[in-house]
Amino acid sequence: MPVPLRKLGFLTIGLFDEADPRAGHEATLEIIQLGEQLGLDSAWVRHRHLQFGISSPVAFLAAATQRTSRIQLGTAVIPLGWENPLRLAEDLATVDVLSGGRLNPGVSVGPPMHYDDVKDALYPDTHGVEDFSYQRVERLLAGVRGDTVSRFSGQEGIEQFSPRVQPHSPGLIDRMWYGGGSARSAQWAGETGMNFLTSNVVTATETSTDFDEIQLGLIRTYRKFNPEGRVSHGFVVIPTDSATADQRARYEEYAAARATRFGTPFGPRGLLFAKDIVGTSDQIAEQLHANAAFREVEEVAFALPFTFGHADYIQILTDMATKLGPALGWTAG
Repeated sequence: MPVPLRKLGFLTIGLFDEADPRAGHEATLEIIQLGEQLGLDSAWVRHRHLQFGISSPVAFLAAATQRTSRIQLGTAVIPLGWENPLRLAEDLATVDVLSGGRLNPGVSVGPPMHYDDVKDALYPDTHGVEDFSYQRVERLLAGVRGDTVSRFSGQEGIEQFSPRVQPHSPGLIDRMWYGGGSARSAQWAGETGMNFLTSNVVTATETSTDFDEIQLGLIRTYRKFNPEGRVSHGFVVIPTDSATADQRARYEEYAAARATRFGTPFGPRGLLFAKDIVGTSDQIAEQLHANAAFREVEEVAFALPFTFGHADYIQILTDMATKLGPALGWTAG
């Protein structure tokens, strides 16, 4: 008997039109509001620099805190190569305070994409010596945790200075996530005490290109080092229970076009992609229950496809909450 799903959330990229960016951001806020109304547990936003998706998820989620009251709000993920960890700690704490303790920041490390093209603008004086290792996450965690970050504190004139990041949000450190696709990342996240995000992308190993096998290994590696940590799973699933014939046809065409990536390592890192799942909620639930990695988790954040329309997202999210969730044993909050 499959273990009932405990937490059900969704992930969106928040696409917008360059000529009218406000409309796209507003539409994504409306989708998050809908998620709360449907009883979903979490809404996560991706991070896209120099593209036409949400480039500043922390600022965006600050707005979402004022449109919602219950749903957890997350980032999946913020690439720290673009960030100053101390400043980001301030921003995260501020949004967590505004949300009433609902922020779930997910982060990752590594050089920014197309670093050679952007480094002169991003780090004009230090691009050759920037550290994009796990140490960058450790600096962020220190700020979020409330460690001392300044040698100066106390009164100066009429101003009061703190030695640690302000505002301080005590529970935020327990809601920090690391998004990883390799055994090394899974182990490091576990050892560091962070929660672990696994998605529809993993890294091929020297002995396997089997996506499901690798993902199961990541989850078990993480749990070996952090048995009490939270693990969230993410696939692209597209329930079609209330979809029109036109929607079903477009969804199937979308999944078929992306299926060519399955099973073949991509790029210098050997990335592997999961198959998208399109079908009725019962059909999707059957496939997920047959997946050993999925059976290991109690939380999911299903990814909404990048390029669909607003009406499509409403249909998918509604079916996800009213049909797919119950088929997975989930109960609305």
